[in-house]
Amino acid sequence: MNSVTIRVPATTANLGPGYDCLGIALGIANLVTVQPAEGIEHPKIVADAAELFFKTAAIEPIGFAWDIEGEVPRSRGLGSSVTVRLGVLHGLDAMSGAQLGAKRLYELCAELEGHPDNAAPAAFGGFTVARAGAETLRCEVDPALKFILLIPDFEVSTPEAREVLPETINRSGAVTSVANACRITAAFLQRRYDLLRGCFADGLHQPFREPLVPFLSRAIAAGEKAGALGGFLSGSGSTICCLTLDGEDAITTALLEVAPPGSRIVVTSADNEGTRPAVPADVIP
Repeated sequence: MNSVTIRVPATTANLGPGYDCLGIALGIANLVTVQPAEGIEHPKIVADAAELFFKTAAIEPIGFAWDIEGEVPRSRGLGSSVTVRLGVLHGLDAMSGAQLGAKRLYELCAELEGHPDNAAPAAFGGFTVARAGAETLRCEVDPALKFILLIPDFEVSTPEAREVLPETINRSGAVTSVANACRITAAFLQRRYDLLRGCFADGLHQPFREPLVPFLSRAIAAGEKAGALGGFLSGSGSTICCLTLDGEDAITTALLEVAPPGSRIVVTSADNEGTRPAVPADVIP
């Protein structure tokens, strides 16, 4: 095989209270192309993925080059690192003929990420509930549910966002988070999206990460006032995601009114297919 191009969807993870376990694949994506080549020095994120792949597949490493293009911005809480890791893993799997399969490649990606909340929806599509060492639960998401992404013009690194989290949390915050995460899961499994209203508050990470995204609460409140079912910090940020079944224009306007200069809006739906080989229509000009 001369080259292979893999489509990996963006993701929004945590969904507020579902810290490190809930995620949804989105209808924007990156395309990762892998092809044979010798003497290429790779960045650590790619080199580590390749090393783990060849070790797991028990095959001699082969030289390769890689390229990425698409719509998923870096360090904005939309799973950009997963698009690199899964894209390279799937590309090497196809190019080498190792045939580890989607489930094993997902497990490798989650190991590299350190948590499965982005890796699971990117790998399998739809809404996912993931836990290390356990089978991922998933369901498809109705295309009528829209995800309005407020993407600021600044990055938030995941390590930085984890450093601000406290070692302990109070019991009431934990109870709120558990109740809301359970309700979110039930709403998606039943496709009763009206039940999502009021479910995205948590005491696990968003209150502590707000200094990194100072307009977080104002943006969520503005989106909800304009008709959104709710809003939350996407992953570790800086993107803020609002969900809605209608009224996208009003919510978009409300979000931009409280966002800093340079912010942009992307409106999309869920991707129910997950990582897959790209087809010609996927090619991004």
